[in-house]
Amino acid sequence: MVKQEQRSGSYDLDSGAIRIGLAALARIDVFRMADEVFRDFAQSTGRTLLVAIWGDAGPTIVRWFDGSPPVITSLAIGSVLPLLRSATGRVFYAFGDRAHVDRLEHGAMEDELHFVRDAESIREQVAAELVAVVRGDLIPGLRAAAAPVFDLQGRLVLVASALSNEARGSSGDDQETITQLQGACKYLTECLGGTWPTRQPPRRSKSKAQPSKTRTPTEA
Repeated sequence: MVKQEQRSGSYDLDSGAIRIGLAALARIDVFRMADEVFRDFAQSTGRTLLVAIWGDAGPTIVRWFDGSPPVITSLAIGSVLPLLRSATGRVFYAFGDRAHVDRLEHGAMEDELHFVRDAESIREQVAAELVAVVRGDLIPGLRAAAAPVFDLQGRLVLVASALSNEARGSSGDDQETITQLQGACKYLTECLGGTWPTRQPPRRSKSKAQPSKTRTPTEA
């Protein structure tokens, strides 16, 4: 299981141990683990939580955990979320596979670019803060915070988003929820063998993101 390098005298895993480790990683059920972590999150915080992965049409909801009270919305499992006008989409935009994102950017996302003037500043801010927060009235009274989960190779596996009604809580409650959400995503990332990124202050962009006055972001 362990081998010694002849020149340096140091020890390392031999091929058998590496195969066992890779086999164990292959058996990790990401969604089983995510279900446990985010069900506990919804129960402990009372916030509704959705889990999204990247599908053929973009960010797609695959799990939904009701909070207390539950959030009533038109969104459901299978819904595809906009890339720039939703918190979930913005996390995919910041951390997702650039080839997939760019492909969508030149297709379905073109409409969104008419309403978000500086998409790059959104990417930089989310990447720096490790969270996207969106408030809007496309879905009346709904606000959302979304955070990433990474795998062993640093790839974005899924995005978790906490939802709440505008009437509930204060900005302090929101910040507490964001901290708890990031903690849950960090824990799941580490369970998958990944490393949670270090938060960095966002760089100053030459222009600030300015959503159009005629369109507001969807929240999730």
